[in-house]
Amino acid sequence: MLSKPIPGWILLGGFLLSCTAGSVNAVGFLGMHHQAISHMSGTVTVLSNEIARGRFSLAVYAITVVLAFFGGSVLSAVIIRQSALKLGRRYGVALAFESGLLFMAYRMLARGDYLGDCFAAMACGLQNAMASHYSGAVIRTTHMTGIITDLGIALGLKLRGDPIDRRRVGMYLVLLCGFFTGGILGGLGYTRIGFDTLLFPAALTGLAGVGYLLFKNYLRIYSGKS
Repeated sequence: MLSKPIPGWILLGGFLLSCTAGSVNAVGFLGMHHQAISHMSGTVTVLSNEIARGRFSLAVYAITVVLAFFGGSVLSAVIIRQSALKLGRRYGVALAFESGLLFMAYRMLARGDYLGDCFAAMACGLQNAMASHYSGAVIRTTHMTGIITDLGIALGLKLRGDPIDRRRVGMYLVLLCGFFTGGILGGLGYTRIGFDTLLFPAALTGLAGVGYLLFKNYLRIYSGKS
């Protein structure tokens, strides 16, 4: 059970970040290699399959994407220094880095360079590692497998008449809706403007980073802290 109410800034931030990931992932599926970008399960499967079939050119692509996602997670830990979600951590800086990575992904993919997928994967790895848990609840914003599993468990418990954590269920529904909404926006954007669609999540994360820094400074001034 969540030990305390979920602040509104966490729910809003979670929705925006999952929307960003859903949009980036949609572009990945519709782009050059038709592969997921925001989660690595499928990419690791592609890597193993291509090695088994002796198609090492695609295997090199897959391993670079996996390593880029991993590198983004490392970068997140270097910037934020802690996995638990807590106001005051350096999320604004991390979001600025993510925005820059997505902008680089757009620039490269627009000229046909597959390394753009790597920059997009690094951005998603950074985002996914920004917060691994809040008050006992696991938070993931770039893939929905665990969230859908936990929602299914909650429904099963409810059908049995057992108590469920409504706060946690609500948070997971917000994340799921954000990812789904981002997927729709990414799909619609790609069919109309191609890789320019990535400018939307790049701008969104950049604005979210600025907004977070302003919000944190407001709270600091309001509370009288230096």
